[in-house]
Amino acid sequence: MKITRPNPDEYAPHYETYISKVDTDDPIKGLRKSKKQLIKLISKLNKKQLKFRYAEGKWTIKEILVHMMDGERIFGYRALRFARNDKTALPGFEENDYAPMSKATKRKIKSILREYEAVRDATISLYENLDEEMMMRMGTANNNQMSVRALVYVTLGHELHHIGVIKEKYLS
Repeated sequence: MKITRPNPDEYAPHYETYISKVDTDDPIKGLRKSKKQLIKLISKLNKKQLKFRYAEGKWTIKEILVHMMDGERIFGYRALRFARNDKTALPGFEENDYAPMSKATKRKIKSILREYEAVRDATISLYENLDEEMMMRMGTANNNQMSVRALVYVTLGHELHHIGVIKEKYLS
């Protein structure tokens, strides 16, 4: 099923940063492709690179990876609730509180990548099994209206954003 790009009234303006990074009209295929690209990129890095912070208070690559999974899980949960026509307003989450609590820097990269693959595979499976009507359903999270199809684009764009940050700030 083709998942067309969401209209601006289907998401809060700050999500445009992520949605604009998606250059495909097949975000599920994009999720598969970015999974392969991310694993290839991260698998080449050594321990020093994975623990590097480009400035005080910035996350390590390991923390970025776990942050991406946290976001993907939360976006997926929102998509499931909205797709099932749950009208309950959902809260936001504070990413800067989550990162240190993840203890990502103490984890082995193989463990993080295994978890990442499991999360991504679950995300793909969720979206593959939603029909067009479900994709168009709207819900509220963090006091903002959002469609399910916007969430799949945000999920992919969020990862693309962080891959760009890793390449620019950590590996250049």
